[in-house]
Amino acid sequence: MGILGGSVGVKILRTIAPVPPQSGCSGADATDAKLETAFGGSLSTELAGKTVIDFGCGDGQQAIAMARAAPDCRVIGLDIQQKHLDRARQRSVEAGLEDRCTFAMDTEERADLIVSFDAFEHFSDPLAILTIMSKLLKPNGEVLVSFGPTWLHPYGGHLFSVFPWAHLIFTEQALIRWRARFRQDGARSFDEVEGGLNKIRIAEFEQLVEASPLTIVWLETVPIRGLSILRHRFLREFGSSLVRCRLVPVHHGDTENTELQ
Repeated sequence: MGILGGSVGVKILRTIAPVPPQSGCSGADATDAKLETAFGGSLSTELAGKTVIDFGCGDGQQAIAMARAAPDCRVIGLDIQQKHLDRARQRSVEAGLEDRCTFAMDTEERADLIVSFDAFEHFSDPLAILTIMSKLLKPNGEVLVSFGPTWLHPYGGHLFSVFPWAHLIFTEQALIRWRARFRQDGARSFDEVEGGLNKIRIAEFEQLVEASPLTIVWLETVPIRGLSILRHRFLREFGSSLVRCRLVPVHHGDTENTELQ
């Protein structure tokens, strides 16, 4: 995908974006606000009294935010990068929540609720992740997923979206060469950059869930602000800022499958 490549494409990118675009949202307060947007104002009720796994916890901000939101829940943060886990543990101590927030690369403990926040567009093998999640659930456990923007959104390329749909206009090779000027980690493709980027689309996510041991209870797409027409199934790939859904194991989801209106 992409039509502008080679040295010409790289030159254009370096001219219009000499430095990478910056995120405008950071810090614990921003994470609290993002969690409320991602899962709705009832998240604290969902968490109450439960053992929760924060799958893809990063540096622990969302795990700590969840522990603050529901003082009687316990959060296990899972991540594959040790540097993130070290920082997460430090954050939990600073927040005085080390007794209710633990962080590790894996766990044998089963959860009442698994929360995945801004992670599914980064997993290298989303189907394998869905299978792992199903094994980490208690028999009546559930998974709450929120991620986005997805691949066909104007900024679905994340770092590579230096302007709307730049990640679709420029070739992957040109974008990787542009990135190499300020990120010298040897990445040769989108899936090799730190955090990864798997180009997932909404329809592809639904197909992966269908092939997994989980099933969708409800799935909602949140369109670009002010453009509610983009909720339409034929337009949602291009205008969904956020996808959020509830998943349950197939054995107790067969009679519950509904879509949130």
